[in-house]
Amino acid sequence: MPSLNHVVLIGNLTDDPELRYTQNGMARARFSIAVNRRWRDRDGNLQEETTFVPIVVWGQQAENCVNFLSKGSTVAVEGRLRIDTYQTEEGERRKVAEVVARTVQFLDRREAAPEVKEIPPEEGEEEVPF
Repeated sequence: MPSLNHVVLIGNLTDDPELRYTQNGMARARFSIAVNRRWRDRDGNLQEETTFVPIVVWGQQAENCVNFLSKGSTVAVEGRLRIDTYQTEEGERRKVAEVVARTVQFLDRREAAPEVKEIPPEEGEEEVPF
């Protein structure tokens, strides 16, 4: 039977990414994003719900996230959902969900380039025809 595990989210980082390295030297970054959902209820009132989603990124992309992202940055994350189960010291079973990112796109606008002003040719100068 076919199956699909694909997640696409756009949101804002809730804190700066945290970078760690595995014993093999592989980079791993973790951060969470806040994803907002807005809708109108039956009475027409605007409602909003925020979901905080933990993200894990591996390799060079993890290092890029740490170097170029910070709290509040807007990103698009594409990857898969992973749910781990563990047992606490008290014997309770807990589940933790996170998105393992395949790609992270940085959506913040870069600073605008300085405005370039066109200088008209001096009187008597010829314009280059290209």
